Amino acid sequence: MAKYTSDKIRNICLLGHGGDGKTSLAESMLYLSKVTDRLGKTVDGNTVMDFDPEEIRRTISVSASLANFEWNGAKINLVDTPGTFDFVGEVRQALRVVGTAVLVVDGKSGPKVGTELCWDLAGKLPKAFFVNKMDDENANFERVFGQLRDLFGNTVCPVFVPYHEGKADMGFYNLLTEEAFTFDKSGKPNPASLPADMNDTVEQYKKMLDESLAETSDELIEKVLFNEEALTIDEKTTAMNAGLISGTIAPVFSGSAFTLAGVRTLMNVIAASFSSPSDRHDETLIDSEGNKKTVSSSETGDTSIFVFKTVADQFGKKSYFKVLNGSLKKDTVLTNLSTGQTEKIARIVTMAGKKETDVDELCFGDIGVTVKLTNTNTNNTLSTNAALGGTYAPVEFPTPYLSMALVPKAKGDEDKISSGISKLLEEDLTVKYVNNAETKQMCLYGLGDMHLDVIVSKLKNRFGTSVDLATPKVAYRETIKRPKSVQGKHKKQSGGHGQYGDVKIEFSRHDEDGLVFTETVVGGAVPKNFFPAIEKGLQESMQKGVLAGYPVIGLKANLFDGSYHDVDSSEMSFKLAANLAFKEGLKDNSVLLEPVGMLKVLIPDNMMGDIIGDLNKRRGRIAGTDQSPDRKGYTVVEAEVPTAEMSTYAIQLRAMTQGRGTYTFEFLRYEEAPSNIVQKVVEEAKKNASDE
Repeated sequence: MAKYTSDKIRNICLLGHGGDGKTSLAESMLYLSKVTDRLGKTVDGNTVMDFDPEEIRRTISVSASLANFEWNGAKINLVDTPGTFDFVGEVRQALRVVGTAVLVVDGKSGPKVGTELCWDLAGKLPKAFFVNKMDDENANFERVFGQLRDLFGNTVCPVFVPYHEGKADMGFYNLLTEEAFTFDKSGKPNPASLPADMNDTVEQYKKMLDESLAETSDELIEKVLFNEEALTIDEKTTAMNAGLISGTIAPVFSGSAFTLAGVRTLMNVIAASFSSPSDRHDETLIDSEGNKKTVSSSETGDTSIFVFKTVADQFGKKSYFKVLNGSLKKDTVLTNLSTGQTEKIARIVTMAGKKETDVDELCFGDIGVTVKLTNTNTNNTLSTNAALGGTYAPVEFPTPYLSMALVPKAKGDEDKISSGISKLLEEDLTVKYVNNAETKQMCLYGLGDMHLDVIVSKLKNRFGTSVDLATPKVAYRETIKRPKSVQGKHKKQSGGHGQYGDVKIEFSRHDEDGLVFTETVVGGAVPKNFFPAIEKGLQESMQKGVLAGYPVIGLKANLFDGSYHDVDSSEMSFKLAANLAFKEGLKDNSVLLEPVGMLKVLIPDNMMGDIIGDLNKRRGRIAGTDQSPDRKGYTVVEAEVPTAEMSTYAIQLRAMTQGRGTYTFEFLRYEEAPSNIVQKVVEEAKKNASDE
């Protein structure tokens, strides 16, 4: 491949709802640019971008994949992203390093929830649309375009529109060049005449395009809106370039990834008009104290790269990066500004799916991959300038809340599981792993059930360990119900020195988590040197309550009397006596406490009634509702909800809101559990005890 300068680089990502044809569009582009010599299909599992075994098996994308190709003098780095909500972290990675987002929309069903979510995720990034599947007999561009305008406003403008969709005489009209085309089986355009029945529709589209393009300059506003004049082809082209760079317009293209119709036109506009790294060169640096500053990047100066994605397996890891300043040459030594350690870039490759091509240098704004960086992970900044003054703004990943326990299928696999998970954690920052010593469970957190299922499959395929998923246990607590004074006496005679310890303790409840130990012994009934042993005995006893075996919190113990033996008393004797007193004090005198968290759920306004009704079923207490300051038409509902009711909330919220709802959930405090929950937990504890 020829060496390209930054102004000839185009970094784009394909995103949208699952099944709308992102991977198929990528396949068409790679085929037309001769990167591949055959047109793969997702259903056949032979596409360039979906090469992971999980993607082939499921016939969907589960990770962002990278490919590059040359077109009309430009190098286009293409990132194909998953359309399933569980893998939104991959979408965020792609959006962090591209210059334009292309939203793929189904020409039959129109924009879906995924389209809306991806538009929001792209933020201020320049956007364009490709309305796919125009060859389908049920396709309707006019309806779909109207829906896009209703959703996203008048910045959405038509550029390449079809006529007679799904029919034998289907063609397309380029509103920029004012030319009509049909496409042959190879995707090659052939000049055509616009049918008479399309004249009025095309005139309306032209007016819409002129009005949107006019917003790019004051001169064009005056010409179009005030003088009611049409724009010339040159004015349209210039305005299109400006609007795509600034993000003030969102052009709509159309075609079919399956028949290749319209794909060349999209690629032509990408190469000619989409923004390059030279057009959008501002980056944000964050110093060690969290202060942000904007810096201007360029092709000259110190080399700096940002790692936006990591792929890890049993053979090592690949680091996907973007050059954010200067140029990167092979064998360059960089300092990881996140860790302070140095890394040598021994190999630089560009990707076409899983195919690697070695290169010696990448310029500012280009995207590549390097291997075997031992101390570098996703979101790290590497630079030849150790005094850069901060690290580049990271990819912001959603917090995973859906939790399942990992149950090894083979005994002794715990270490292999932990080792495999640690490598997958480097790769996917939307996964969390907790080895819960209290519940004796290995808990895996993800964004959805499919997300967790993919992680489990990767554990098996990459690291040779099989696990089942089970509902995680809830970490309950116990405490004393009411004050109670008891005696604990340990006395044992077995020849020689015996064992003797006698304590009288008043137990009561207090607001702090741990043990509050006091003593009011008078007359030396219990010598002071045994007080630490008594306290330690109580602390050890609190690790396992008498009701269901959960740790005891909020306990106050006052040692007020007791007795000892000059010869037989020892620290161990008084520890055992304290344990007996503890059991007696909490016998038939314990309550079960359940963890309660603060839930903040962001939902569309019109779904608030359903969500509040569902939270009431989960024993939630609504703390308040408020309009979202960041998203128009959305409400934030706050509620206190028991943790036990939240195990599958991520899945059910997605179902109730069609994927529009998001939430956070943080532990708040422990509260007394209702009697039906207590009964269920106690029965489960007895069953587990009998099984052991």
